[in-house]
Amino acid sequence: MSDTHTSEARIHARPDELVPRVLVRAMVALVLVILSLVTVARITDRPLESTPALTPILAERVIHLSGDASGAARVLDETGSVIASFPSDKGGFVAGIDRVLQRERGKIGADTSAPVVLRLRDGNRLSLYDPITDWSAELMGFGADNLRTFARLLEPTLTQGGSHHGTTD
Repeated sequence: MSDTHTSEARIHARPDELVPRVLVRAMVALVLVILSLVTVARITDRPLESTPALTPILAERVIHLSGDASGAARVLDETGSVIASFPSDKGGFVAGIDRVLQRERGKIGADTSAPVVLRLRDGNRLSLYDPITDWSAELMGFGADNLRTFARLLEPTLTQGGSHHGTTD
């Protein structure tokens, strides 16, 4: 009976502990292993893996994003015409993307109002690309609703024949 009680005490936290020591030690060990792996990868310049292949661009549209802290956002085309206007309860993702672009451009002192390129690639992949910072985001990773939000912005380009490119740029 004392063996069962002793092994049980090792797994469960004592009354004065919120988390058992063995779990804290395991988490610290996991963090150290991950930091070691990342450090080795950075020092050896290991190439990135699991990045999407650059497939041909089927259609693209130059757009200007503007968002505010409330979540409201507007999207303009190249000529400055409003393509979409989102109220604060619907534009959070677009406003969030705008904040990321502002931050990335702010790092290099670039024009924060410059346009970005919305691209549809082969395989039905939709991405946003900033030619100033070379930043890009594959929009499929942000959920179906957010993907649809940006896909709708590309629809007029698709119905007009789009700007078909054979490039993988």
